[in-house]
Amino acid sequence: MALLNYSSFSSEKDSTLVELTCLLKFSNGVISRELTCLITVNIVLSITAILGNTLILIALHKDSSLHSPSKLLFRTLATTDLCVGLIAHPLSATTWISELEEQWDICRSTSIARFLTSYILCSVSLLTTTAISVDRLLALRLMLRYRQIVTLRRTHVVVVGFWVVSIVCTVVSYLNGFLSIYSNIIIALSLVTSVFSYFNIFRLLRRNKTKPHQTTRSQASPLHTALYRNTVYSALWIQLALVVCYLPYGIVQFALTASKNLNPFTAFVWGLTGSLVYMNSSLNPILYCWKIREVKQAVMETLRRIRGRCGSL
Repeated sequence: MALLNYSSFSSEKDSTLVELTCLLKFSNGVISRELTCLITVNIVLSITAILGNTLILIALHKDSSLHSPSKLLFRTLATTDLCVGLIAHPLSATTWISELEEQWDICRSTSIARFLTSYILCSVSLLTTTAISVDRLLALRLMLRYRQIVTLRRTHVVVVGFWVVSIVCTVVSYLNGFLSIYSNIIIALSLVTSVFSYFNIFRLLRRNKTKPHQTTRSQASPLHTALYRNTVYSALWIQLALVVCYLPYGIVQFALTASKNLNPFTAFVWGLTGSLVYMNSSLNPILYCWKIREVKQAVMETLRRIRGRCGSL
């Protein structure tokens, strides 16, 4: 299987690497069968992401246990995951189908649209997950001042900023051929910030556990210790799931950018790790229900109502 060097094309931009998958002639052998598997996986994950995150958004709307800014961050994450199911998965499936059908114009158009929307949505997800870790650290460090400083209005500004930065940086990076560099930078910064936040959270929790119990107003926490620990562990599980889903794609993306070589097999691996990134959008609703009791209760109540309405038809 001969290698295709994308530096031999007119440009070494990321857009060429994106479009190059549509120039590779996939045989009717194993690669075609694997692409068919990828199409099926994307369709199934699209359905699970849409259903799961719709239920989570309904549950978060009903839940009153989370602080409003924290709830907004979780709702933002669920919204981006829902958009992955509605937009990114269908575009991916369409790209793979057009490759198998050798509809190269459709393939190139959907491939570009897929990567632009995916990078925007994944950037917002990364930034939001990082913001959740910082939010948990601020809740522990600021204590009584937390609700005064971390307000709903300020959190709205931050979330809007995430969307603006993600859209602008993705489009500018794509037009200038720096899309892979941008993705590696955003992944690295998000991971470093999250690791720093959780390291300090557990360091402070351990230090507070070994200190004598204090009851002064200045050191009282606005959140019950058990509830705080629960939200921290919930956020940590979401962060770990994100790392597991995103890291393989980052490695493959870096390797392809460094080697400047692409063949049908590596293109398939690239698509496979991309689908793994999308799978994070289907995993998050499961983690919400598993780790956040109030969300689980709201989801179960919503499902019971839906089942009751269906039964009455």
